[in-house]
Amino acid sequence: MRAFRGQMSDNQPIRRSLPEKQKQLRDLKETLAAMKSHTSPALKESVRKRIAQLEAELTAAPVLKSNRSGGAPRAKQERGSTPRRPTIRSI
Repeated sequence: MRAFRGQMSDNQPIRRSLPEKQKQLRDLKETLAAMKSHTSPALKESVRKRIAQLEAELTAAPVLKSNRSGGAPRAKQERGSTPRRPTIRSI
């Protein structure tokens, strides 16, 4: 049976917001600090790698946010200035 488009099993990355990424970074740092000495080196390295990825994304986030914010408020203003059509309700 095939998955329909957009289903969670589509093997697509989960998109996280900036606060979610910050929380995940904190959690991973705590996890790395709490790891015992006998924890496998491969597991420690994978956690360190993910921490480095998140830090890179978070440092790039303000740049991306400023680029996106240039067009976003204008679109909201345009939408707000146009009158909305009345909703048709059927009983």
